[in-house]
Amino acid sequence: MPAEVHQDAAAMAGELAELRHAIHREPEIGLDLPMTQAKVLSALGGLPLEITRGQQLSSVTAVLRGSLPGATVLLRGDMDALPVTERTGLPYSSQIDGAMHACGHDLHTAMLAGAARLLSARQQEIAGNVIFMFQPGEEGYAGARQMISEGLLDAAGDRPVAAYALHVTSSTLPLGVCGTRPGTMMAAADVLEVTVHGHGGHASQPHRAADPIPVACEIVTALQAMVTRRFDVFDPVVLTVGSFHAGTTDNVIPDEAKFLGSLRTFSAETRTRAMDYAVRLATQIAAAHGLTATAGFAAGYPVTVNNGDEVSFAQAAVTQLLGSGRCLTQPFPLTGSEDFSYVLEQVPGAFVMLGACPQGADPATAANNHSAEAVFDDVVLADGAALLAELALRRLAAA
Repeated sequence: MPAEVHQDAAAMAGELAELRHAIHREPEIGLDLPMTQAKVLSALGGLPLEITRGQQLSSVTAVLRGSLPGATVLLRGDMDALPVTERTGLPYSSQIDGAMHACGHDLHTAMLAGAARLLSARQQEIAGNVIFMFQPGEEGYAGARQMISEGLLDAAGDRPVAAYALHVTSSTLPLGVCGTRPGTMMAAADVLEVTVHGHGGHASQPHRAADPIPVACEIVTALQAMVTRRFDVFDPVVLTVGSFHAGTTDNVIPDEAKFLGSLRTFSAETRTRAMDYAVRLATQIAAAHGLTATAGFAAGYPVTVNNGDEVSFAQAAVTQLLGSGRCLTQPFPLTGSEDFSYVLEQVPGAFVMLGACPQGADPATAANNHSAEAVFDDVVLADGAALLAELALRRLAAA
């Protein structure tokens, strides 16, 4: 069966590349992706699928019901692009200014469409259901959470027993090699927002004002000490202040100083503690100087946590489908974040990386995901489509 699935995927590789290139040429950002949605619906045309479009976003949920009753498995492919101006020089480069598929979601969409075709051709062999999740808004818009709120997980009637997602990378992993791990796979990402409130005045007489700038600077420094002194190095915290704004000129003390920070954590408990400590530290340092601070977090994506059994299952599927040495166990989580985390909070599953670094390029030095020069090799499209289909077939057979 694995060889047959892979052969069928290879036979449609050219069509998958055409779909991927069409999506790449017309990238769309956020939750409203009408052109991409239309391409997906066209690619799924004629297949025995129950298709539902999103109400508040351009999602596509497709359900394949096997000929026999059984469990349900979910497969995810995200569809949105990034606000990046492409510099790859590819013949199918973005035709939309300021937008680019710099994270490989165009490949994910094409692979999931390919998996839908592969599984539809095997409908008579399937005991159970497959939910195909074509998702907008992964890049910061929480599209997965919104699809769940619109009934994604109940689309087939029974909730999925497992969920899988592939994510290509233009660097780090060799071409065609998968990487995953049990437990924490990717970090949570949250935004710290701090405003220190002082009282402005003349720079020559700081004692007659309440200067918020040195207090804000002290908070920034103290946050770094907090990371190293309040948290276990084996359950790490990364806190980076990337935006700091105060004042308008050299001789005026402003009323306020504001900064933003990116918080990355790798467990739910540490995430909660880090948020609490950071807010208390900011407000109490300001109070110690006779000022006040408004501090809080804009919550981002939670920690992406893989189920250990599903990771082992996925690794075995990769090995049997693609060959030995094609799936690595990553020693550490990735510091990026993913909204597939919302699915994995409710369904056991596995998030798997797939190397798409171009042939002949060095994964260690190739432009990485989100770069304006990121390039992904089409050769992985057939592998990805076959792997998604094989995961669903094997998991339903084992349910």
